[in-house]
Amino acid sequence: MLLTGGLKSLLPHVLRRIIRLNRLSVSNTSGMAEGYKQANVVILHKSLADNFEKFCRANDGPLPLLSRSQPGDWKCPSLSSDSDIRTDCLQYRVYEHGVCTGSLRSLKEYSEQLKDMVTFYLGCSFSFEKAHLGAGDTVRNVEQKCNVSMYKTTVPCYSVSPFWCNLVVTMRPIPESKLEAAVLATSELKEAHGAPIHMGDPGLLGIQDLSKPDYGDPVHLHPGDVPVFWACGVTGAEAVINCRAPLAFTHSPGCMFITDLKNNNVGSLRGVPQVHCISQDPLQFSVVSAEAAQKIKTLETLIGIDPGDRGIIHLQRQDELLKACLAISHARSVLITTGFPTHFTYEPPEENDGPPGALAIAAILQALEKEVAIVTDQRAMDLNKKIIEEAVQLGILKKPIPLLNYQRESADSALMFLCENGNSGRPRYDHLIAIERAGMAADGNYYNARKVNIKHLVDPIDELFLAAQTIPGVTTTGVGDGGNELGMGKVKDAVKKHIKNGDVIACDVEADFTVVAGVSNWGGYAIACALYVLRTCEVHDRYLRKAVGFPQSSKEMVWLSALPSVSKEEKLLKTLVRLEVRSGKTASLEMEVDGLPFYNTHSLMIEKLL
Repeated sequence: MLLTGGLKSLLPHVLRRIIRLNRLSVSNTSGMAEGYKQANVVILHKSLADNFEKFCRANDGPLPLLSRSQPGDWKCPSLSSDSDIRTDCLQYRVYEHGVCTGSLRSLKEYSEQLKDMVTFYLGCSFSFEKAHLGAGDTVRNVEQKCNVSMYKTTVPCYSVSPFWCNLVVTMRPIPESKLEAAVLATSELKEAHGAPIHMGDPGLLGIQDLSKPDYGDPVHLHPGDVPVFWACGVTGAEAVINCRAPLAFTHSPGCMFITDLKNNNVGSLRGVPQVHCISQDPLQFSVVSAEAAQKIKTLETLIGIDPGDRGIIHLQRQDELLKACLAISHARSVLITTGFPTHFTYEPPEENDGPPGALAIAAILQALEKEVAIVTDQRAMDLNKKIIEEAVQLGILKKPIPLLNYQRESADSALMFLCENGNSGRPRYDHLIAIERAGMAADGNYYNARKVNIKHLVDPIDELFLAAQTIPGVTTTGVGDGGNELGMGKVKDAVKKHIKNGDVIACDVEADFTVVAGVSNWGGYAIACALYVLRTCEVHDRYLRKAVGFPQSSKEMVWLSALPSVSKEEKLLKTLVRLEVRSGKTASLEMEVDGLPFYNTHSLMIEKLL
């Protein structure tokens, strides 16, 4: 028997010959024939072959198709010079009517049945381990001399009858400082599953215990390692099980077919990927192309001007818009709040900065098919209902948004509001957004910019943001332009130092992400535009859908039509004027927001953002 030393430097045809002679004392092919492609194998009856190919094309992250044989063809000249698929994998599995009935070293005893069967060769992540090492990464499973860990997830693949299953993934621990290098090294290797589909908490994929893989061996994380997951070709075996074919074969997990093809880069995605942390509890990272990230940075710069000369430049934090929108992009359900009753001597006391930005965010969320609701003050329910109805008639929203109010009735009111039956493991919302919403100061009061206490007009919606800090998986964003808005607690020290009356009015309640704009509506418009940029980013789209199913590019016009426009915002502002919602700074009922004219100021900003 041959031992493992030197196997990584042997040429593929030599390794296949050794495997064929059953002379290897190893349990998997990880690290062998370094720099050459390895392949998962699925062998099915010819009557199933066309639909299985469609299933692979529809889920090309886990099932990148390298080659498909003719019925009864045991060789594969496009991948290897002298191979025989009956003997050239370390080990095979036999499936009968969806049940694994055994493991074999050779399929020669099934030669008669194989005459009517088709072999699929699918890309394998073992192929990119050399790319990892080239990027300076340690491959922990190779280091620990064990098979890679493989897990079943709760992520459904795109079904093509009779093939359906959930995604299977491999996990490799990567030091956090090297995540971006790992993504970059593998993103171009489409035929080896490409870039990771998840980085962070395994629970977000439905994986309960990393120490108990469904296939392969446990791989131990070192301090500072992040679990990184790639789509895995064992997904094909799960599909074979579920289709319940009378007879089918696969390689045993980790026992790949080694090809003669060099692991040359096959570009899978447009744009150099960047990695950003969007949550600490649970730990979650997201991916975006450098090009899309730069566009969003430009949006952030545009809205960061200070037309009121209030000193907001001191409140700005780089990349907050990008990180906020990455978190929102991953959210399933979003809760928005707005409303700043600065004009306490008028009815209604609300200002017209906030609602347009909130509706711009809501519109793009609807187009992206996310659940969205708005929570506001009890006394302002009728006003907000009218605004939402008008927004639907104007074509800003495609349908009405649920309108909620929050009152503190007990110590756990906020938790009961945010989670089903108050269970923090079952949140109703993944992300909370406050835009130009009066925020609670350190003394428990709410102040307008002139230092007037307006607490009697404000419901304690801040409590939802405080409770969200205790609920795993719920992130928050605050959008403001003066430091007294909900969520601005993250920059409260700068507010107290640089903003007029900041020592009194500064909001004390933090959001995870703080988007600072010259006018808060601009922040809402920028979030809408940034979400569009992300959804049309191929790198981010693939990561969102976990490399299964198809890109959603056919919906791009729907998303585009949901963005704010000068025409829509002009009509909405006229509606707010008619409802006697006043300009923040001047209390006038003119076509202005925060004392700035709509025409040639706000309209110009919208055009620049678009």
